[in-house]
Amino acid sequence: MRTVLAELKSWHRPLMLMVLTMAALVLTAAAGLLVDSREVLNESVWLKPFKFGLSFVLYGATLAWLLSRLRKAERFGWWTGTVFAITGIVDVGFIAIQAARGTFSHFNANTDTFNQVGQQVFMSGVIGLFGASLVVAIMLLFQRVGDAPLNRAIRVGLGLATAGMFLAFYLVGNNSAEQQVVDANGQPVTLAGSHGIGVEAGGPGMPLTNWSTVGGDLRIPHFVGLHAIHALLAVVLVLSVLAARVAWLRPERVRARLVGVAAFAYTGLMITVTVQAFRGQSLIHPDAQTLGLLAGFAAISLVALGGVVRAARGETAYRVLERV
Repeated sequence: MRTVLAELKSWHRPLMLMVLTMAALVLTAAAGLLVDSREVLNESVWLKPFKFGLSFVLYGATLAWLLSRLRKAERFGWWTGTVFAITGIVDVGFIAIQAARGTFSHFNANTDTFNQVGQQVFMSGVIGLFGASLVVAIMLLFQRVGDAPLNRAIRVGLGLATAGMFLAFYLVGNNSAEQQVVDANGQPVTLAGSHGIGVEAGGPGMPLTNWSTVGGDLRIPHFVGLHAIHALLAVVLVLSVLAARVAWLRPERVRARLVGVAAFAYTGLMITVTVQAFRGQSLIHPDAQTLGLLAGFAAISLVALGGVVRAARGETAYRVLERV
């Protein structure tokens, strides 16, 4: 227990403060989901801060851990993480305040002073979050913070997370059409932009995520990219646990190759859902082109997986024969 606490204390403190703040927001928003019946566009006003808070808990804690492992330019890394922490608190704080006010945070073009100032800060925050993530990703390209499987997972995962954040620039700039809606207070709101492709805001959505069921939704590739690093770190953890029992998984290079296969497969998934969203197609209604693209990435991944496993088993068997 003391070892775990000592490890946590070494993590980037401003980011961990942000994580604690976001965790408090998640609990508050969860309570709001239960007791507050107000809705905007057919979803609870508290759903968005709940989702953003949870996402920032996961991503912020990961960044806090990664920055604690830097061995070069540590001070610069600390300041970069601090920029991310402050920007995250301000941006998600604006989302939470707008939710409490019963109105929209994203794409709100209303001219009241609070909203206008908030929107400018909000849009600037997209640049801060993306820029900080990009800087950390570049720094980790030139540093070794763990063994080969972990390094590969971190580098690819952060790269895909940064790409997922880059989609936020399109979300902010997708202002080709304005839409008149009503907020939870019955007040008219002009939405200048949308995360949907080929569908207006407020259409039918999936449970919890509210991703569109009738058109393209850029929130999907944004989500997939942002959490790539968590998926790949989970692969590293599973392989490490299995290596204690499976002899051919013990060599570091074998696990690194398997992480590479997983990274390729995940990248293929992100490319597929990105293309699907830009084509104006719902995630749950893929056509032959989408399924074919996904199947192609899956087939290549399975072939690569089979090759890595066969080679690893062959090397293990050869070493056993040599000892005999």
